[in-house]
Amino acid sequence: MFQSGTLRGPILCLAVLLGLVLPGVARAEAVTVFAAASLKTALDEIAALYTAETGQKVVASHAGSSALARQIQQGAPADLFISASPDWMDQLQDAGRMDAASRFDLAGNRLVLIAHDAQAAPLDIGPEMDLSDRLEGGRLAMALVDAVPAGIYGKAALQQLGQWRAVAPHVAQADNVRAALALVATGAAPLGIVYATDAAVEPRVRVLGRFPDGSHPPIRYPAAAVAGRTGEAAAFLSHLRGAAAQEVLARHGFVPVTE
Repeated sequence: MFQSGTLRGPILCLAVLLGLVLPGVARAEAVTVFAAASLKTALDEIAALYTAETGQKVVASHAGSSALARQIQQGAPADLFISASPDWMDQLQDAGRMDAASRFDLAGNRLVLIAHDAQAAPLDIGPEMDLSDRLEGGRLAMALVDAVPAGIYGKAALQQLGQWRAVAPHVAQADNVRAALALVATGAAPLGIVYATDAAVEPRVRVLGRFPDGSHPPIRYPAAAVAGRTGEAAAFLSHLRGAAAQEVLARHGFVPVTE
């Protein structure tokens, strides 16, 4: 008969080894990422691949950058924050809520005009366009124009192109860019302004044109660890900078950031 004491040491060693060599063995605490809604499709894929490779669970909470920044400011248990605008990251960093040394620009994006009508004619995005006429009495779906980055970029572009005054009364504002996308996809609004990456994941919308880069501030996604978060949070942040994550972002239409 075997004595229980004679097996205890080998069993413990085996358990430790299995935990080290099996990537599917989940670790105790998940890394919580607060990320802009426009990153959802790409980031969910990156997180799933990272978990399969390392066994580390990653939980992503997606919403408008403004809402996420306020939650972090109020003490929400986030490990990382990826904003669609440097402004919200700056505010948190100035308040001492972010680890400034960990910050970097993850990716860039482009701004496009979309339509629900698959047969809608392309539009040359510029000062000469008559966007209000193209609405035909309908609404222009946008993320919150004074709070959410996609809405702020969109308003800035329309102002620079001399279109905002005529269009403003017809804007339907949504909590985040994916909600604005849904308004157009379902036909609740005939036109909308979203990121190119959002339009790419929704087959029910058609891109009519792209806003010139110079019509709005550069679209960048700064990423950083929340102050005091280390270990696995830092490891996932490092993974986001790597080739595998960058390949996923590029495949989903995000553009690399150039200084």
